[in-house]
Amino acid sequence: MLESAGFELIYPESTKLLATPKGLRQTLLDQQIEAVVAGMEPFTEVVMADSPLRVIARMGVGYDAIDVEAATRHGVVVTITPGTNEPSVAEQMLALLLAVMRGVVVRQEREVRTGVWRRQSLPRLAGKTLGLVGLGRIGRAIVPRALGLEMKVIASDPAADEQFAQRYGVRLCTFEELLREADVVSLHAPALPETEDMINATTLAMMKPGAVLINTARGSLVDEDALAEALRSGHLLGAGLDVFKTEPLPLDSPLLELDNVVLAPHMAGLDIESEIAMSQLAAQCIVDLYQGRWPASCIVNRELEAGWKWPRSSQP
Repeated sequence: MLESAGFELIYPESTKLLATPKGLRQTLLDQQIEAVVAGMEPFTEVVMADSPLRVIARMGVGYDAIDVEAATRHGVVVTITPGTNEPSVAEQMLALLLAVMRGVVVRQEREVRTGVWRRQSLPRLAGKTLGLVGLGRIGRAIVPRALGLEMKVIASDPAADEQFAQRYGVRLCTFEELLREADVVSLHAPALPETEDMINATTLAMMKPGAVLINTARGSLVDEDALAEALRSGHLLGAGLDVFKTEPLPLDSPLLELDNVVLAPHMAGLDIESEIAMSQLAAQCIVDLYQGRWPASCIVNRELEAGWKWPRSSQP
C-alpha cells in the first residue's frame, strides 16, 4: 500500500535503538523519515524537534507514548487505528479473568505438572458483577461476551453511550459505586494525569473482599505496590495484568512473588487479525494524508487540519 503510493520503506536494523528518545531521534534524522508506522516508541518533544516527521501513524488506539501537544506544535499529525483491535482486547481480558477465577494457569496447571493433585473449589463466574471502568470501544466489546458468561455488567464512564448501556442492560454508576459493588473490576480508561494510580491503597480498600482486578488498559492506572499488598493480604482474590508501569516488568517487581496474579506481556490488542487490520489502517492514514485526504476519525490532533499539508518537494 505504501510502496504503491510512492513511499520508500525503511526498516530499522534494531528496534532497541527506537526505544529511547535519543536513538529514535537519530534514526529519524539519519534516514530523513517523514512518516512512521508506530508502536510504543517514545515520541517526545526532543524527538520531534527539527525532524522531517510529518505523520506518526500509531498501530492501536492508545497514544500515551506520544507527546501530542509537541506533535501539534511541530505540525506532526498523530493517527490511531480505531475499530481494529477491540475483539482482541476483549478476549484477552476474559482470558485473564478466567485464568484468575479458575486458577488454571497460576495454580492448577503448575501443580499437576509437579505431581500435586489438589482439587480446590473456586468462585463461579456466572452471576458475578463485572464493573467496567470505561465504556468506550473496548468496554462495549466486552459487554456481550460477559453477558454470554451470565455475568451482570455495570460501568463507570462520564461519556458513556447511554443508548448502548440501555440496550444491553448495563447499569451506569460512579467509580466509587462500581468499586464497592463489582466482583470483577476491569480497567479500560486512558492514561491521563487524572487517571494515574486511580487504583491505589484507598480505592483497593473500597473493593469487595475477594474481588478480582483486571488491567488491559495502561500500567499507569495502577499503584503496583498497593496492588501487591492487597493481593498478598488476601483482600483481593487475584488480578490479571497485561500492562505495567515499566515494561518489560522488572524482575524485582513484588507482583512476581505472588501466585494469585496472572501476567501477560502487553498482548491484549494483538492477534493475527488485529495486527493486519491495524497495520493496514495505519498505512492507509499515511497514504490519505500524503494524497491530500484527511482521515478525521483516525486523527488525534484534529486542530491541525486547517492549513496542514505535506510538502511534496521530494520523494517521501
